[in-house]
Amino acid sequence: MTGAARNDARAWVRTGTELLFDAVAGLDEDAFSAPSVLPDWTCKHLVAHVAANADALGNLVHWAATGEETPMYASAEERAVGIAKGATLSGDELRSWLRDSAQKLAAGLDGLTEAQWGHQVVTAQGRTVPATELPWMRAREVCVHAVDLGTGVTFADLPNGFLAALVAEIKAKRGLTELPDGPLPEVAAWLAGRPHSLTDVPELGPWL
Repeated sequence: MTGAARNDARAWVRTGTELLFDAVAGLDEDAFSAPSVLPDWTCKHLVAHVAANADALGNLVHWAATGEETPMYASAEERAVGIAKGATLSGDELRSWLRDSAQKLAAGLDGLTEAQWGHQVVTAQGRTVPATELPWMRAREVCVHAVDLGTGVTFADLPNGFLAALVAEIKAKRGLTELPDGPLPEVAAWLAGRPHSLTDVPELGPWL
């Protein structure tokens, strides 16, 4: 990833994070406990997942900065426990965790040198990637899950550059050769397996 692409991704992280902060700011306890767009997850589960993701990516930042091997999660079970923990926390506790973890991750990324940005780390899926991929990984989480909260944010609220990058990535990963005609936000939603307004298109399974 070039420096310019990395800067774009970091800008998208800031946009998605602010959308999340704004979305959760007005949630009371009942709204936090309401279903999210994602099956079987309440808004509490979703916010806990995004907060835990920031902590996990922070482990990879530490790995890139120090060379000390620090996996995102100790195990798949640990990741599941972190999400389940969300259902037991209050709205205020979740807001604090979401904000604190996001700020800590941003500070860690700010501290990486150019050499450290090139250091290799391993994702939770077992992919070996340079640290330059971390902003994009976070951008996907905060932007897509800001929509998944179901509080009014849509794919149309996300930056066009982010949507174009997201469409290109999912299209490649799904092995698609053609895309349906339609507005970019709706195509992105369809590819991601989220609610959309496109017609005469096959339903795709969930992504992310």
